[in-house]
Amino acid sequence: MLSTCVHTRILIGFLAITFASTTIVFADETETREKVADRSSSAASKAKGEINFDDLVFDIEKDQAFDKSQLNEDVKSLVGKKVKLRGYILPATLYKEKGIEQFVLVRDNQECCFGPGAALFDCVWIDMVPGKTTDFVTRPVTVEGKFEIDTETYKYPDGAGPKGASHFAIFRIKGISVK
Repeated sequence: MLSTCVHTRILIGFLAITFASTTIVFADETETREKVADRSSSAASKAKGEINFDDLVFDIEKDQAFDKSQLNEDVKSLVGKKVKLRGYILPATLYKEKGIEQFVLVRDNQECCFGPGAALFDCVWIDMVPGKTTDFVTRPVTVEGKFEIDTETYKYPDGAGPKGASHFAIFRIKGISVK
């Protein structure tokens, strides 16, 4: 009788360990499925032209001189494509509040995302196409338009920005709408 009781406890212990192990595996599988779903969702969004500032990240340090070779293939693949990018209109780049034809779109509403100390990929110059304008708002906006990389227009005067930075922007969107 004692032997049967010990065997039962061992069997119950084994089942508990097996069940716990199965649960851990299931949690890992669920986590993997969630990651795959996130990647699929991100790929689907990109296929529709929906990008975010993380899609513009490339290997450069803040205030480092820019070189075209630093751009990765993911960023280069956006050139010429119609994109939608959400961010904030940087007020320091405006001269008026209505009928705006050019502005800088930044990752967040802190002015630290443009100029000295900002990451080069945290801002995008927006040039509205002829006949299109926008008005200044403090809430996030989504800019839709054609994505470009311009390594000539947005250089610091004399090519010498703070701490050796050469450009204050390299990304541009030819904006067709701001919502």
